[in-house]
Amino acid sequence: MASTDPEHIAISKSKGITIDWKDGHASSYTLDYLRENCPCATCTGAHGTPPTTKHAASPFPMFKPALKMVDVEPVGNYAIRIVWSDGHSTGIYSFEHFRKICTCPECRKA
Repeated sequence: MASTDPEHIAISKSKGITIDWKDGHASSYTLDYLRENCPCATCTGAHGTPPTTKHAASPFPMFKPALKMVDVEPVGNYAIRIVWSDGHSTGIYSFEHFRKICTCPECRKA
């Protein structure tokens, strides 16, 4: 059994994602953390351009809309695609990527 096989995925479009893995591990991801760790080519700089991690700027600097997931959909049996309220929608979060960015104390040590 691979450590990247999810047993259960709980999605809250206003709070984040929690994954219980088949190996007994559990991971929780906040919206901001997921958006900042988007694996798409634009955000990671895979096109040879500088990585982009900034959310779309508001035309009203005093007003910062809350980040939300507008839509979440499965991609095959290996990933989730998230459409963000800031307009971004090209990130495909593989289960391997989710496991790699786990923020629990056990994973941070490794």
